[in-house]
Amino acid sequence: MFHFFSRKKFLVDSLKDFVDIHNHILPGIDDGAKTVADSIELIKEFSAIGIHKFIATPHIMHNYYPNDYESIHKAKGKLLDGLLQEKMTDITLDVAAEHMIDANFEILLDQKQVMPIRNKYLLIEMSYLQPAINFDQAVLKVTSNRYFPILAHPERYNFLHINSSKYKAYKQQGVQFQMNLLSLGEFYGKDVQKKAFKILENGLMDYVATDVHNLSQLKALKEIQLSNKQLKLLLPVIENTIKEFY
Repeated sequence: MFHFFSRKKFLVDSLKDFVDIHNHILPGIDDGAKTVADSIELIKEFSAIGIHKFIATPHIMHNYYPNDYESIHKAKGKLLDGLLQEKMTDITLDVAAEHMIDANFEILLDQKQVMPIRNKYLLIEMSYLQPAINFDQAVLKVTSNRYFPILAHPERYNFLHINSSKYKAYKQQGVQFQMNLLSLGEFYGKDVQKKAFKILENGLMDYVATDVHNLSQLKALKEIQLSNKQLKLLLPVIENTIKEFY
C-alpha cells in the first residue's frame, strides 16, 4: 500500500561521516553536558547515526560562561579520558568556542583569547531578541584579526525574522552562516523552521551543525523527516561542511 509519508526521509540518514562543528558535548562548563557520563552518552548516540567527528564549541559569554583556553581544554581532557576508558577510539574531538558578541568580546579578540575553529573560523552569536549594538564593529575586528566570522543559527534570531534584508547585509560584510539542523523540524517552533528553509532556498547558508546540548535534543534530531525537495536544498550544505572541516 502506498503511503504519502514514505516519500520523506529521516534527516540523520544523510549524516554519515558528518563533522559536527557546533555542539555542547564538553562536560560541566556551560548549559550542555553536565558530566563526563552525559558527554559519553551523547557521543554514543551520535555514533549510532554515523557521526564520529566533533568540534566542541562551549559558550564564551561574559558573566555567564567565562570559559577560556584553559577551562575548555581541561574539559576536553576529561572527556578524552572518558572516551579512552570506554574504548571509543573512533571518536575525533577538537575544541573551539561559541562566542557571544557582548561588551567583553572585542577585549578577548584584542587579548587573543578567542577560540577559533581550525585556527581560522570564529563562531559568533547574539541575543535572539535584538542585535548586538557593536555587531558591525565586532565583525570588522574579527576579519582584521584574519578570522572568518561564522554566525551561529541565523534562522533563530527573532529580530531577523522582521528585517530579513539583514541576512544579505551580513553576508556582504563577510559573515558566513551556520544553521542548526534542529531548525529543520519544529523543535524551535514553526517560524524558525520556515526561516531556515527560506535561507536555504536563497542559497545563503554555508554550514550546518547540531548545536546539541542534551539527549532530548538529539532525540528530536533523530525524528526529523524531510522531503526530497528539502534534502536537495540541504545536502550541498552538509557536503560543504564536511569538505571544509573533515
